[in-house]
Amino acid sequence: SKEDVTEVVVTAFEGEMWILKEHISIISCLKPSILKVYTRSDENNYVIEDGILEFKDDNLSIVTSSILNISDLDRNKIDQIVKDAEKESSGDNIDDQKRYLIDQKIEVLKNLNLN
Repeated sequence: SKEDVTEVVVTAFEGEMWILKEHISIISCLKPSILKVYTRSDENNYVIEDGILEFKDDNLSIVTSSILNISDLDRNKIDQIVKDAEKESSGDNIDDQKRYLIDQKIEVLKNLNLN
């Protein structure tokens, strides 16, 4: 919750969306991706799992099962999350939808560049 947010970039199943002040109301399903929050003074990036986004009356709500601040991650932590996700994805008792979402998460994490 920040008062000085100027825009938010999210990836929905329809594609990448830029949410600006006074954007039309929207509800959308999110893919595992990078959530970018721009304020007047900085940018914050997060890795999110699948979820739901709602924007209405200049209020953005995102419901997700997991969100990780990229600034709190290092290569070892990312590698461990990827390893755990690959193990979960290769399980026998997983449906195609869950496997797809886990594979998307793995792709996002593997392509993450840390400074």
